[in-house]
Amino acid sequence: MKNAFVIVVLIVFSLSAKAQTRSLFSFKNFDGWHIDVPALDNNPNGKNPFILRNGMLVSLADPQGHIITDSVYENYRLEIEYRFAAKPGNCGVILHASTPRVLYAMFPKSIEAQLMHKNAGDFWCIGEDISVPDMEKRRGPKKNWGSVDGKERRIVNLTDKSEKPVGEWNTMRVECLGDQIKVWVNGDLVNHGFNCTVSKGQIALQAEGSEVEFRRVDFTPITQLSN
Repeated sequence: MKNAFVIVVLIVFSLSAKAQTRSLFSFKNFDGWHIDVPALDNNPNGKNPFILRNGMLVSLADPQGHIITDSVYENYRLEIEYRFAAKPGNCGVILHASTPRVLYAMFPKSIEAQLMHKNAGDFWCIGEDISVPDMEKRRGPKKNWGSVDGKERRIVNLTDKSEKPVGEWNTMRVECLGDQIKVWVNGDLVNHGFNCTVSKGQIALQAEGSEVEFRRVDFTPITQLSN
């Protein structure tokens, strides 16, 4: 009887945990998100770089900009399935976004988890900052560090061999808890930052450099980072 009770408790706990996971994107409309594309400021009827196609969210790369959640989030796991369908290029997941257009009159204040082909999992500091082990090896001389234009904003990931070939689906998992951010690509831990200068904000996806398809954007509240 005791064993049966334990099994029931575990099943209920498992179902409860799964129930907390939800998609941040409906893939039917843009509800819960807004688009910030500087090129549309003076031409609101211009080309929107974010479209829905075949049940996917597609970033067309041009004109450049972001699609941003209306809500602010903290302490969560984000799982994104994406692929460069035609040719390799650049894109990113923006974490803890706040003030819009603080860099190059386009990028919001944030920490970026890079999706760029062969560089997935790099951190880019955009008006915010984060630390990792072996900082000078992965970011360059300390005197050059910074989070504004002209400074060393890139923190190189731990492996560039985790991505799949162009055209195949990749999974990026990001866990943000307190002042830490962990990033996995296809199951490999590729970055772990701490002492982040921000712990909450909006989430955004980029239009930058190449067409990218997204078929999953799952969100789960968390209380403890995974190993």
